[in-house]
Amino acid sequence: MCLAVPGKLIEIFDEASLKMGRIDYNGTVTKACLEYVPEARVGQYALVHAGFAISILDEEEARHSLAAWQELKEKMEGL
Repeated sequence: MCLAVPGKLIEIFDEASLKMGRIDYNGTVTKACLEYVPEARVGQYALVHAGFAISILDEEEARHSLAAWQELKEKMEGL
């Protein structure tokens, strides 16, 4: 099972002939391969697993997912 938090795609670039991107997770920026999501555009949200973007989400989907993660975080803090 894969659990992924959506991150915002802030930059697209080529590296060693691969389409790559920088993904911002609320201030933490990581690099991910975008070859599996060639339709990805700056400003969209991506789900990344093992360094590969596996899905693109629209802003509404990302907002719902982030809200669910926030709810889980708050519940875990209350334990």
